[in-house]
Amino acid sequence: MECTEIGERMPPGGGLERTPPGRGRGAAGRGRVSRLPCNRALGSHVVRSTISYGMLRTVKFVSRLFCGYDIRWVGDVPADPWADIHLIAILNHTSLYEPVFAGAAPDRVLKHIARHGVVPVAEKTANRLLVGRFFKLVAEDVVPITRERDHTWDAVLSRADRKDAVVIILPEGRMKRKGGLDRRGNPMTIRGGIADVIRAIPGGRMLIVYSLGLHHIQAPGELIPRPFRTVSARLETIDIEVYRSELLRRRGEEGFKGAVIEDLTRRRDLCCCPSRPDSRPQLRPAADSRRS
Repeated sequence: MECTEIGERMPPGGGLERTPPGRGRGAAGRGRVSRLPCNRALGSHVVRSTISYGMLRTVKFVSRLFCGYDIRWVGDVPADPWADIHLIAILNHTSLYEPVFAGAAPDRVLKHIARHGVVPVAEKTANRLLVGRFFKLVAEDVVPITRERDHTWDAVLSRADRKDAVVIILPEGRMKRKGGLDRRGNPMTIRGGIADVIRAIPGGRMLIVYSLGLHHIQAPGELIPRPFRTVSARLETIDIEVYRSELLRRRGEEGFKGAVIEDLTRRRDLCCCPSRPDSRPQLRPAADSRRS
């Protein structure tokens, strides 16, 4: 894959239904308001999505206030790269502060995540007092998962095939430490769960976020983040149906998961860099410059 660079630096900066007359409990019941289960569910959905959207807008505002942004598109960029996104994959997972990437996203994307987002979160993270509560409010469906292929992962896949769902996933499944390895001293590898998600999602586009690292803001084990630093990432959007069909054609059903892991590993190693914002991949500038 050849990377081309497009973009600019950004400076810091319930419904109710009335009972028809005569159908209540006697004369006293006529005209009373009846709360139907479907309307209660709808009301709950609206309230939650409103809270989630407010949370994401707040994260965006605070992030733009305390961080600068170097966000650029790579690969073939469609006219509207933010349209029809149903999968967001963040590669090079280095910090729990990845929500700062919301500072680079349009409000319409944040609103869609608030209404239809599906976010698998490790049970360990979800059970943390403050961090867990925060992550449970960033999307419509936040699903605590174990590290096993069990009912928790089935719950994610059952939500991923919804028409309007947008799944946000960290394909490596654990954070990179300052030494470049995971907590157990193993290399950072792509796990096969994202292949299951790609198979489950009917269509739309996948947004790959190639993080250039966030250790300079907050590394695992550190409590206090460092403000006024630059958040750097490269973005790429890929048609899910085309991507899935091509890998199935090459490797078949049995080899599909391995093909996804190999391809995303190659893309990550090409477009991500070590956890320093000043170490950027060598990208060929595009002939025409567009705003991200």
